[in-house]
Amino acid sequence: MKYFTTFLLIIGIIACSSKASEKKSTSGITPATPIANPESPNISIQVDGFGEGKVYLVGFYADNQYAADSTQMNANGHAIFQNDQPYKPGFYMAYFANDSTLQLLVDEDQSFGLKTQANKLVDSMVVQGSLDNELLYENLKYELGYQRSFQPISDRLKNMQEIDLNYAYLKSQKDKLIQERQDHLNDLFAKHPNSFFTKYKKAGQNPLLADSGGPDGTSDQARVARYRSRFWDKMDFSDIRLLYTPVVTNKLKRYITRLTPQHPDSINKASDYLIQKALNYPEYFKFFANWIALNYEPSKTTFMDKEAVYVHMIQNYFTHERAFWSDSTLVSALQQRAGEMASSLVGKKGPDVVSRDINGQTRSIYDIKSPYIIVYMYNPSCEHCIEETPKLIQFYHEWKNKGVEVFGIAIDTDDTEWRDYVAKSGMPWTNVFDPTNRSIYGKYYVDITPEIYVLNPERTIIAKNLQVHHLAEVINQDRMEYR
Repeated sequence: MKYFTTFLLIIGIIACSSKASEKKSTSGITPATPIANPESPNISIQVDGFGEGKVYLVGFYADNQYAADSTQMNANGHAIFQNDQPYKPGFYMAYFANDSTLQLLVDEDQSFGLKTQANKLVDSMVVQGSLDNELLYENLKYELGYQRSFQPISDRLKNMQEIDLNYAYLKSQKDKLIQERQDHLNDLFAKHPNSFFTKYKKAGQNPLLADSGGPDGTSDQARVARYRSRFWDKMDFSDIRLLYTPVVTNKLKRYITRLTPQHPDSINKASDYLIQKALNYPEYFKFFANWIALNYEPSKTTFMDKEAVYVHMIQNYFTHERAFWSDSTLVSALQQRAGEMASSLVGKKGPDVVSRDINGQTRSIYDIKSPYIIVYMYNPSCEHCIEETPKLIQFYHEWKNKGVEVFGIAIDTDDTEWRDYVAKSGMPWTNVFDPTNRSIYGKYYVDITPEIYVLNPERTIIAKNLQVHHLAEVINQDRMEYR
């Protein structure tokens, strides 16, 4: 497999930049709300029934976990995390030698104690010196009881029909439990509106489906759209601590990959809506822009054109004015790469390529009269090309009389190697090569070789980044739509 671009990992470098928040923004973005200086940590954990062993404190940033600290638990089940440097305020997990875990919320006050029993880690928890963790474990205890009551009812309802005699009763019991759970949270929020726990827990709350309703006859699609529009209402983008919890990433994944139709136009629209909310909050803007761009970076075979999302994100948000976390050279490289991709996105008109074939004759994609054209870009020394070319030859012989033609473009090679490969492989279609690269530059973007594009009768790109075994399905599906 031969790479045709040198910038595949640049965006990963940008996303991981450790000095992102230190650079001054020139885009008019409001500076990030600073976190007050927390005190040096002194966190005591007592678990009766645990013995000696290593204890690890693991922190979260977005969808990554990192080792924040470690200590030794003594034979009596006592461990203390102490450090000269404060921990980043956020959500943490304590991992014990026996694979048990405890959750912690860490804020400015980093001196507190947790005491519990080995066989009842949550139910027996007593917290001293930390309101956030008192509230956290009050909620966790409630959740345990809630699940014990809720799950059996939910399981029974799954196996019942609405006409069953007990259905209405069980449904009312289920609804009552759900309301009581919400009342429990609302009570905690009302009593402690400024606590980190409240910010954390509220951020994870999703809109109620009942609140996403509308007049009778509202379509499911409209309800989902309304639900999605309210999905971020309880997220406080001015609170950087939330980025150091799993809640932001969990919501982002659900919002982008589950609540948004996986079509480039829909993803771009949803991304724009979210990023507009975060533009004035640099750390969230940086995280959202990088996460979406990285997750739709075109590195895998797919029928959905990831490049369309990637290009949209880079061209709109990784600009010299907005990408405050990066330097000018990297931004320019990303913009160049996105610009090269932009001309060959699925749904766009396939660019024409005019170049010379093996006999020195000028050949053009648009001279081909067959309804479907496969643009095949290969490199003679590429192992995957050597594997795919015989498969494409077989496909070509089976489909040539069904309205399919192939236009081969050799890249990143020399004249002798190209000619030898065409002769050795026996490729029966038109093959062109331009040693200057002028005739193909900026036409069809090549991530890795081999690269396959499919053009329909209107010469619109209907698929890309394919393997040969995808071609029949792509063409047959387009034929059905074309009729």
